[in-house]
Formats: sequence, structure tokens, C-alpha cells
Amino acid sequence: MPRFNFTIKQLQYIEAAGRLGSIARAADEFNISQSSITSAIGGLESEVGFDLFIRTRSKGLQTTPGGDHILKLIRQLVDHVKQFEVEINDFGSVATGTVRIAIYGTTAPSFLPVILKSITENFPQIFVKIMEGMLQDVIECINRGDADLAFTYEMSTDAQHEFIPLLHAPTYALFSVNDPLASLDYVTLHQLSTHPMVMLDIPAARYHFMSIYENLNLKPRIAHTTQSSEIGRALVSAGFGHTLLNMKPAGYESDDPRFRAVPIKTPSEAPLFGIATVKGARQPEVVRTFIEHCVRIGNEGAYKPLIIEYESLE
Repeated sequence: MPRFNFTIKQLQYIEAAGRLGSIARAADEFNISQSSITSAIGGLESEVGFDLFIRTRSKGLQTTPGGDHILKLIRQLVDHVKQFEVEINDFGSVATGTVRIAIYGTTAPSFLPVILKSITENFPQIFVKIMEGMLQDVIECINRGDADLAFTYEMSTDAQHEFIPLLHAPTYALFSVNDPLASLDYVTLHQLSTHPMVMLDIPAARYHFMSIYENLNLKPRIAHTTQSSEIGRALVSAGFGHTLLNMKPAGYESDDPRFRAVPIKTPSEAPLFGIATVKGARQPEVVRTFIEHCVRIGNEGAYKPLIIEYESLE
């Protein structure tokens, strides 16, 4: 059985090269020479007996199938080392340090201010680093170890993730204040199916909204599509149709001069929004404190202003 004589630092060099897809960028990250990165890679390749990477001029480093497996093992070790360092530094003190969060981009403007305001007031020693993207992007962030947790919908997670629900987010229709349907207490999908729709054309969002109609054998009347929720709201405000959302736009009030948010009466399953982490990963104290606080303020009703609940229809 071979004995591997590698330092943690050398494994971190290899992990960075795989994550960044470049020896030069990995060297820049650690402010060392490229030869140090190359030497670490070559040494491990000699030990395992196969290439970890395919090197091409146009695409840089690409992992081989065997290299991909080795890199996953290295990332697990590197993550444990980071957690060890944080907990050693924080031992015997209040939660302090950085929490890296990834968040689904369309929910960030509405959801993040609630979280960040409460964290700042209660834990001023915690610094939050934010990454945002599509549903699959934020899940990849935690899978790669780039983020400690992700704020996302449960539908984007799988068996390798732990999911902590924070709120149900029923779908509702957003209208221009000048739209005749905006004055109603609620609308049905039958009404909406004949009304122009501005579709948020993001894969998971489109699938969710389309499935709501398909469950009733209906089709939406799509007038415009956009991948930007901000552009979608601008088109709605200009009278081009309605759009469907699960969280109220940032800054939205019931007397907003531009929009009216109207509940949808037709029953549909409200998606769960919450916190996703990699299953089995032991989180640093600062991350556990952050997650516990998010759950606590949710139980106290902090997220209720973000949604339109079905209870109002009963």
C-alpha cells in the first residue's frame, strides 16, 4: 500500500487548480510560482498512477474521470481543515467569522435584507459573503464548497443535501395598478389563462409556473418572456400583462403606485424555500449560529411580509 507524503498546502494547491481550471490562476490565488502548483499535481499523479488533468491550450485544465474522484476527496479534506481552523480560532468565544451564502437570484432582493438586518443587529461580529445565481448555480456553490449554505427552493435539492424549510411561498399574480384584474381580492388560473403573461423564463421557475397550469389542463397566454425579474416587473408596470411570483418584490407595499399583488385562488402546492447544506458536512460554529438565527426569526414571523398566504382566501 503506497504512503502519501503530501502536505495540506500541496493538496490545497491541487484543489485550487481543479476548481479554477488553471495552474496560473491557482498560483495567483496562493501568490506562489506556477512550478509549485505543477510539482504538487505531478507528485500526486505519480503516486496514484494516472493523470488527474488533461492539459489543453484552449481550455486549460480539465479533470479526468479518476481526477474528478480524487478532487472530491481532496475538497472534503480541505473543507474539514478550514472548519478546524475556524473552530480553533473561535474556541471559547462568541460566534464570529465569515458565513458564505449562495442565494437564488430572483429571491435575493426580497429575502436578503430581512436576514442581513437581523444578523447585523444581533451578531455584528459575523461577516456575510454573498453569491447569487440560478437555482442550479447556488446548489453547485455548496457542492463545490464555495458556499457554506444556500438559500433556495427545496425543488432544487436532492438526496445529498440537508434542507431546512423557512417558509412556504405560494404563487401569486402581479398586475399593473391600471389592470382591471388588479382590483380583485383574488384571481383564478382560468382568469389568468386568458390574460397576457410576462413569463420569468428561468428553467426551474418556468417549469414550476407551467406545471401549475398543466395541473388544470390550462395554458398561459405568454405575451413576453424575460430572464430578469426586474425587467418582468417593468413590463408589468407598463401594462404588458401580469407575471407570477412567489415572493413580493423588494419595497413592495399594498398601496404601491405601480403594482398590485393578487392571490391565486386555484389550489396549488406552495413551494418550500429554505436553507440547503451538504448532507453530513459538519459546519463551523459561526455557520450553525447563522442557520439557527434564520430559523428563529422565521418562527417569530420575520418572513410573513414576503408572501401572500392562501389563508386570506378562506
